[in-house]
Amino acid sequence: MNEPRGTEPPEPEGTTQRLPVLDKSQTGTGTDRSAPADENGTPPVPDGEGGREGRFWSARRVPAGIVALLLLGLAGLFLYDIASVRADRPVMSWRRELARQLADRPLDDIWVLVGAGVAAALGLWLLALAVTPGLRDVLPMRRTHADVRAGLDRDAAATALRDRAMEVAGVQSARVRVRRRRARVRAMSHFRELDDVRTDLDAALTDAVRGLGLSRPPALSVRVRRPGRKG
Repeated sequence: MNEPRGTEPPEPEGTTQRLPVLDKSQTGTGTDRSAPADENGTPPVPDGEGGREGRFWSARRVPAGIVALLLLGLAGLFLYDIASVRADRPVMSWRRELARQLADRPLDDIWVLVGAGVAAALGLWLLALAVTPGLRDVLPMRRTHADVRAGLDRDAAATALRDRAMEVAGVQSARVRVRRRRARVRAMSHFRELDDVRTDLDAALTDAVRGLGLSRPPALSVRVRRPGRKG
């Protein structure tokens, strides 16, 4: 029996066939294979291109909830009084007294000034909450992926720096306070020269701050001294 030309005989069962490989460079998609994408298909941001990240904004649910409850209660009270007047009932005594006080008291009265000061302070406080980001305890970290933001708590950063400081030879104890722009380190050295300990401590903490991956690394302020004499 003759087989038709141009056809290959079928492979025996159980053999392995080599599949063709698709070369991405020939597909015309223009993707850069040097920067692999993450699980969601988003390419990472190269080092140095993330820029400085802004601070995280606080939701401020407690102040917003308090203001909403106060406004709701005040609006409900006024609406009830207006509906009561429309139903041919007398005006509430508190509203009548408030109207009389506002009409009789002069503007330089002490209680009028106190009330105006309290209202102005409350308004300034609400404006400050509206225009400031808050969450001062969270330090923004350098962005490595375009759609991911991360932050580091200041206490956690202080703990990491303190642990790194305790690894330096000659450091007996260390206290670290991390702020947005500066990290203050106060160390006690019980042996070695203070200048040598300070030099090693500066190098170790500089590397530790760089390893935190913060968008705005804080400036270091290091002080080393001897422990006080007992008695």
